[in-house]
Amino acid sequence: MRTPSLTVTEREGWVLLQFGALARGEGASLQEAGDDLIRRLLELVIAVRSSGFAASGEVRVDLETMDFLYRLGEVAAAGGDIRAWVFG
Repeated sequence: MRTPSLTVTEREGWVLLQFGALARGEGASLQEAGDDLIRRLLELVIAVRSSGFAASGEVRVDLETMDFLYRLGEVAAAGGDIRAWVFG
């Protein structure tokens, strides 16, 4: 399973964390940006788990990314912390 890459950018005192094409976190510090990124990823995982994911035949689905989101969802649903999967 391929984990999306994490990139860190700092601009004008603002930290941006980009986790592949899945989510982005922003904050005045690395901690704030990390918290924001985790919050956004959890929102995405919850949405995917609650509604499922249906793609038309015209859209190519990245199965590795979907598997990664599913695994994050399993960790979160069990009460675990997904930070190790994202920052580990």
